Parts: sequence; C-alpha cells; structure tokens
Amino acid sequence: MTAVAPFTDYTESLDVVVAQNFDLAEGPIWDDVTNTLIFVDCNEGHIHRYDPTTDHLSSIDVGHTIGAAIPRSCGGFVATSVDGLLSVSDTGDEVSLIVPIEADLPNNRMNDGKCDARGRLWSGTFSTRFERDAGTLYRIDPDLRVTPALQDVRVSNGIAWSPDNRLLYFNDTLARGINVFDYDLYNGHVSNGRRFVDIDRDTGLPDGMAVDADGCVWVALFHGGQVRRYNPQGDWIGVISLPAARVTSCNFGGPSMDELYITTADFKLNDDGNPHEAKAGYVFRCRPGVKGLPSHPFAG
Repeated sequence: MTAVAPFTDYTESLDVVVAQNFDLAEGPIWDDVTNTLIFVDCNEGHIHRYDPTTDHLSSIDVGHTIGAAIPRSCGGFVATSVDGLLSVSDTGDEVSLIVPIEADLPNNRMNDGKCDARGRLWSGTFSTRFERDAGTLYRIDPDLRVTPALQDVRVSNGIAWSPDNRLLYFNDTLARGINVFDYDLYNGHVSNGRRFVDIDRDTGLPDGMAVDADGCVWVALFHGGQVRRYNPQGDWIGVISLPAARVTSCNFGGPSMDELYITTADFKLNDDGNPHEAKAGYVFRCRPGVKGLPSHPFAG
C-alpha cells in the first residue's frame, strides 16, 4: 500500500527512553495508577516497569517465557506464557498458573494480550515451530472463564479497539495485514471479520498496535523498522522510522496520553540471520501530536 496525502512523518519527534538491548521487548502498557510504562522482555521472562519522571527502571524475573504482562485490578500482574495465564505478584516472589491454555499443545505458547474496557483479557497463541494455523485467539473473562474467539491463527499478535469500542483490530502476524471485527463490548463477542489493510511482507510483519483518539491505527512492523499510522478508512497517513528493524509494538501513555511508546528487539537469543543495529532492543518514545486511548487492567 502506498501512502496517501496528506501524509505525516513523525520521526523527528522520536527519542530513546530506555537504552538497553532487550532481546525481545514487547507489550508496552501504560499504568495510569502509577504513571509508569510496563513492558516485557519475552524470552528472558522479565517484566519491566519504567518511570519516565525519575528515569528509573525496575524489573521482575518471572522465570518463564512470557508474551505480555497486564496489571490486575486487585494488584500484581497477569502474564501470558507457555502454560497459560500466570498470576505474578508485584515483587515477583509469587508466580502461579491460574488459567491453563492449550496444555495438550506443548509447542504452542500465548503471545501478546490486552484488556478491553470491561477488563476482559484478549490473548492468542502460536506454534513455536510456526506450524500453519495452529493458534487461537482467546477471551479470558474476569471470572477466568476461557472462550475461543478465532481459530486457525498463525501468529496471534497485536490487539486494539476503536474509541467507541465497536471495532476490534487484530494482527495475525504472518497473514500479511490487519483484520478488523465488529465488537460487542457488552458480551465480548466479535463478528463480521474482514481485512482492514494489506501490508506487503517485504515492508515488514504487522506486530503490536494501538489506536489513537481519532480512531487511527498505529502498527509496528517487525523487520520493517517502522510504525505506521492508518486512518479509519485504511489509508496509510503517517510513519515513524526507527533505527532498529525489529519493531515489536507500540502503545500510548504519559499523563496526557500523548506519548507513543515503541518497543523493539535485539533478538540475538534467536538469531534470524539479519544484522543487529546498535539501538536494537531499545525502548523509544514519540510525541506525534495526537492523544491515544487508555490501557485497561485485568478485572480478574
């Protein structure tokens, strides 16, 4: 897809906030209770909390490969993992499996996840052997009931909702584009799935994403070195160019929700044969001049 006018390049407003070569930084979530950014280093099994006011980074070692960590309304975190959904205390001293997922599929693991405005967690699986259509997107309710929502997924990844919660956007990373569904916030149902935008594989793989207050979709392109902005009609209207090709996710944060935090990967633990940039794995921040939507904790 080619860009359409008017088109905005936001790269000049990009800066580094955490200058570390994280192996696979992922899943940025803004915690408005503490005004901190939460993200994970998946393969290392670490949950990180960054305070932009003090520039302090604290970390928890979960002891498991994880895909995302989301604050819980009752305190601590839930984290997606190989075995299912974990409960993790604020200190990391207590880690327990609270929702087994796909115990009969040892090559699968949970990946990215986010909560809707009612505190339901949406997260999917993928095959670590990249077996085709082996994944499923699940909804986990606050009472820990699990409902399969979409099947035959290759690599379940980014999830985001429109400002009115009537649309759910979803990335199956190897499906070469972003899909969108009608969303019923009352009962948590998706329907009427269709393609939102096609993304040529040569320009990058759609990974994590976010939606801003104008209803535009921001998507990280793994191996593409970009975050792209698409308007609600699916037109490509903006870009952020990163000094690292493996861009993994993005999400809005900051006290005014006008800062877009972007995670990247160094990926040396799973070397894919591509060059590694000096800033690969860094966490970046962009101030694009628009506000984003809040992140929601898990209500369970």
